[in-house]
Amino acid sequence: MSGHGFHVHGPHDHELEHAAQGHGGSHTNSIAMFTALIATVGALFGYMGGATQSNAGLYKNNAALKKTEASNQWNYYQAKSNKQNLSELAIELAPATKKDFYTDEIKRYKGEKAEIKLAAEKLEAEAKAWDQQSDEQIHQHHRWAQATTVLQVAIAMAAIALLSKRKWLEYVMYGAGAVGLVIGGLAAAHI
Repeated sequence: MSGHGFHVHGPHDHELEHAAQGHGGSHTNSIAMFTALIATVGALFGYMGGATQSNAGLYKNNAALKKTEASNQWNYYQAKSNKQNLSELAIELAPATKKDFYTDEIKRYKGEKAEIKLAAEKLEAEAKAWDQQSDEQIHQHHRWAQATTVLQVAIAMAAIALLSKRKWLEYVMYGAGAVGLVIGGLAAAHI
């Protein structure tokens, strides 16, 4: 540009001015819009993938805690069984005056063992439920990760399509975006 009111610009300047005025090629604009939308959806999918992975770890930890509690109950059950066995042995060895005492002890240990067994089985069931929830969350995490990866491929294809101006790459880009959205839908539906 000269200082005397005479204006000269090259073809590149003309394209930039044209695009700045909103007259860019619809081809370029549609790819840019697609990229922005897919990047936004991909960010949401990435967040969901991280959340489900965290949940899976938390649920697996809860399962481990319940398994430990169940194990403690089973150890307590075994201790009561040992005391019951000793009382049964004592009946055979004790004088007749002590046999009623050991008979009552055996009944008491049997009753306590029944309660302990119920508590242990309940804890085992809770551990199994937490494990199942963890497995479901990790499966869902994999779905979110797959969807995010396919959307990232779609974004990469969009950049290559813009640079190379190859129409077939646009089809790949749109196809990958559609596949990513379908996989994300499967993740949202817990499939």
